[in-house]
Amino acid sequence: MRFSIYRYNPEVDAKPRMQEYDLDVVEHNCHMVLDALIAIKNHLDDTLSIRRSCREGVCGSDGVNMNGKNGLACTTHLSSLKEPIVIRPLPGLPIVRDLIVDMSQFYAQYEKVQPYLQNTDPVPAKERLQSPEDRAKLDGLYECILCACCSTACPSFWWNPDKFVGPAGLLQSYRFIADSRDTQSKERLADLTDPFSVFRCRGILNCVDVCPKGLNPTKAINHIKELMLKESV
Repeated sequence: MRFSIYRYNPEVDAKPRMQEYDLDVVEHNCHMVLDALIAIKNHLDDTLSIRRSCREGVCGSDGVNMNGKNGLACTTHLSSLKEPIVIRPLPGLPIVRDLIVDMSQFYAQYEKVQPYLQNTDPVPAKERLQSPEDRAKLDGLYECILCACCSTACPSFWWNPDKFVGPAGLLQSYRFIADSRDTQSKERLADLTDPFSVFRCRGILNCVDVCPKGLNPTKAINHIKELMLKESV
C-alpha cells in the first residue's frame, strides 16, 4: 500500500513536505493504520515521529488526520481507506514534529471547565450515593478519552483556539453539570455564558462525525444551552 505522510521537523526544515512510502502490509502483518506507521518507522524510515501508547483506542494518543478525517490510527482499519493513504497531524494545533502536535492549548481549554466533581455538602461517612437513573445520565459523556479529534475538527476551534473551549471541554463540562453528586451546576453554567464557550459552537457536527468513541458533543452543548435558558427564565 502507498502512504503519503506529513513530514516536518521545525528545527531543520524550512517548511513541511509530504513523503511517500510503499509498504508491504501483508509481509508486515498490518491491519490498522498504526500498524503501518510502526512498520514504516521500523523498516523504512526511523526518522518518522509518531505518538502512540495503548493501541486499544483508550489512551487517545495516536490521533491523526487520515484522508482528510480525524481519527485514531490504532482503530482505523487500512481496508476502510483509499490509496494513497494521506496521513497528516491533527489540524489546528502547533506541530512538534511530523505527526506529533502540541496539545497544550487543547488541555488548557479542557482545564477551564474544571473537569472534576465539586460538592460543598458535608462529606458522607462512606460515599456519595447516586441512583441508577442518575448514573445513566452520564452515559455518552464520561467515555471521552481526550484524543482531541473533535476539537481539532471544529472550525470554531481553529479560529479561536486560545478562547473557544471546544467540543471536548464542553462535553466534559456537561458531564459534571448532569452529575447529581455535583453541587456547582449553577456556577458551571454561569462560567459558560461568555461568547467563546457554548455560544461559539455553530452546530457544524464535525465533532460528532470524527469521535472515535461515538460520542455526541453537540448534543451535550445543546443540553447546556437548554439549562441556561431555564436558569434565565
